Amino acid sequence: MSHTSNTDTIAAVATARGVGGIGVIRISGGKAADILRAMFRRGGRELADFAPRRMEHGWILDAGGQDLDEVLAVYMPGPHTFSGEDVAEIHCHGGRAVLDAALLSVLSRGARLAEAGEFTRRAYLNGRLDLSQSEAVAEMIAAPTLQGVYLARNKLAGKLGQTLEQLRQKLDWLRARLYLALDFPDDADEEDSGANAEFRGMLDDIRATLSELAASYDRARLWREGALVVLAGQVNVGKSSLLNAFLGRRRALVSDTPGTTRDFIEESINLAGLPVRLVDTAGLRDATDSIESEGIEMARELFEMADLILLVLDASTVGADVGSPLPTLLPEDAALLKNYAGSEQNGVFIVLNKSDLSQRNAWPDAIYGCPCLAVSAKTGDGLEELNRRLHAALLSRAGNLDFEQSAPPTLRQKLQLEQVLKELDELVSEYSHGIPAELLSARLDSAAGFLAGVIGVSSTEEVLDQVFSKFCIGK
Repeated sequence: MSHTSNTDTIAAVATARGVGGIGVIRISGGKAADILRAMFRRGGRELADFAPRRMEHGWILDAGGQDLDEVLAVYMPGPHTFSGEDVAEIHCHGGRAVLDAALLSVLSRGARLAEAGEFTRRAYLNGRLDLSQSEAVAEMIAAPTLQGVYLARNKLAGKLGQTLEQLRQKLDWLRARLYLALDFPDDADEEDSGANAEFRGMLDDIRATLSELAASYDRARLWREGALVVLAGQVNVGKSSLLNAFLGRRRALVSDTPGTTRDFIEESINLAGLPVRLVDTAGLRDATDSIESEGIEMARELFEMADLILLVLDASTVGADVGSPLPTLLPEDAALLKNYAGSEQNGVFIVLNKSDLSQRNAWPDAIYGCPCLAVSAKTGDGLEELNRRLHAALLSRAGNLDFEQSAPPTLRQKLQLEQVLKELDELVSEYSHGIPAELLSARLDSAAGFLAGVIGVSSTEEVLDQVFSKFCIGK
């Protein structure tokens, strides 16, 4: 009945730890059916006539043979399962004690506890998924927004793997052309040696596709990991009040005493579908003690990592006249603008807070070379428009993605693809300098090896350990 290879039968809790209505125990391997049969009972019928892929209602026994829980159970014979092996699942109540006892019962009957990512690793080893699809499983689970789910879904459906397989086939064609020139040097003319337009056109096509794939990692990063937006500015300009207004609740302490925020405070918000890590930092000034000094230094470190810096200025210091001077920039504000305004990495958006305390009604759309908006964290005036403009600013930095088709690589995959591109760039350079065909073929061999590593055609155990160790146990 089993379609598995000679591997251990593994088991784990497949649902998130905690108290819930339902918890799932997953079993995979050659003993899956025997273990389920040994610990499952139902009225009148034996498990031997258990129809594959049909939920059955009954009771499971604990490790001592006593009734434990009323459950639903299903047996799925391989190879058409997630792992490619015989699989059984027990759907019991989701309390921690129930799940622990159910798992112990499974382990006592011949299974061992699964390692992190081992179910997905077996799916890869049994040919159910390529390595890019396997990594997409973890991305799907960790996706913070629906858009992130769509990107992971595309990879899980094989879109990235298919694109890379096509590139691999094109590389094989290029390698064959060069090998032909090496095997038959007397017959090889300039066209056969790989110097013809068809060879170069194929090479340029591969390089363009690789460049686009690598670039899509940065565009997708905000959707997968979230954007980092850092609140900066002088003390008492209302950064903490603005953080609370974004969250819609009191998170940071607000006081008239300067320097209330000594450490940074980080919270997550959903900005029209875009995940954002919003960080309130210590006010920029000459620190009064070592703790505040350390907080300011941490703020500067966050500025370096930020996708966008919100420089908060005090609008209440501006008079009613449209021609009145804009909020005064202290040296710390000016230094921040000099370092980050207009940079590719960061960028600065100026928020004129406390607009409710100013008599001025009209405000410019930009000051000091940065976009700006007047708001009141106290009354909420302007916050909806601020959310909209921040969303647009972050998206403009990320670039557009087709969520129906895009399958951007992970960081590991991007680094591998950049190695492929580097080898091909070197090949183009060496060819232009008249390097012999046998040396060019070595470049193509190396490029093909890096590309195969992305989809797992030739991945080492070390690479597999690196990939699957990031998974949860039970996945």
